[in-house]
Amino acid sequence: MKELAKKGLVIEKSTDALKSHYVLEFLDLKEDNRYTENELETAIINKLEHFMLELGKGFLFEGRQRRFTFEGDSFFVDLVFYNRLLRSFVLFDLKIGRLSHQDIGQMQMYVNYYDRMIKTKDENPTIGIILCKEENKTVVEFTLPENNNTIFAKEYKAVLPTKADLKKQLKNLE
Repeated sequence: MKELAKKGLVIEKSTDALKSHYVLEFLDLKEDNRYTENELETAIINKLEHFMLELGKGFLFEGRQRRFTFEGDSFFVDLVFYNRLLRSFVLFDLKIGRLSHQDIGQMQMYVNYYDRMIKTKDENPTIGIILCKEENKTVVEFTLPENNNTIFAKEYKAVLPTKADLKKQLKNLE
């Protein structure tokens, strides 16, 4: 235990740097879905320091709405970070609703593009995170390969539950 306390968080693989979910309460968004993905992105950029603290160690901001074009079609990655501890790009696609298989396919294209065109040989594979209001574990399970370690769907909470809501949830579990 003492050794772990001295070392702190040790990041050996990409999943060690990712949280199971993210709390974005500092963005001051309402719990309902009446904001757009662009408004979510703008709120994150306006409070970038808070967002980076929520992400954890090693994250560096690279840009927003990073564009790439091929065969006349343009695509935009919502948020691009670099994690110096993982030595890899971390791409975020923001979704204000429930995760779909199309979202995963879109992120797969972004990750493939960054791996093939942007990252250098000495960097690790790109990580893609779909930050969504509601995760869909079954869609993730059947859309991604079993040995996936580059694309993740992570749920966010715009508002933490109240004490009364938590008590109600506990009663429902009993």
